[in-house]
Amino acid sequence: MVDYDRIFNGRELVPAIVQEEASREVLMLAYMNRESLRLTLETGRTWFYSRSRQSLWNKGETSGHFQTVKEIYVDCDCDTILVIVEQEGAACHTGNHSCFYTRIK
Repeated sequence: MVDYDRIFNGRELVPAIVQEEASREVLMLAYMNRESLRLTLETGRTWFYSRSRQSLWNKGETSGHFQTVKEIYVDCDCDTILVIVEQEGAACHTGNHSCFYTRIK
């Protein structure tokens, strides 16, 4: 059973790091609310909350680049979620496999 109160602890949104199962590459960072976490657990595909659109979104619904959930963890402070996925296609809306493709140092 998921302890939503412990994870969200009065917060509307919690950061969610998405990591590829096979390569362990960090693909993206997004935000989850209670509903998107519930939908992710129920459907086995990632759901997030868009801060700019103020709505839920299913990763891959438009692009076809779905993320199939393999495992979900919460960190020691219970304030960040780690979602291990099998990525279909690109994770980034730019078409890159990962959102972390710009090196600054």
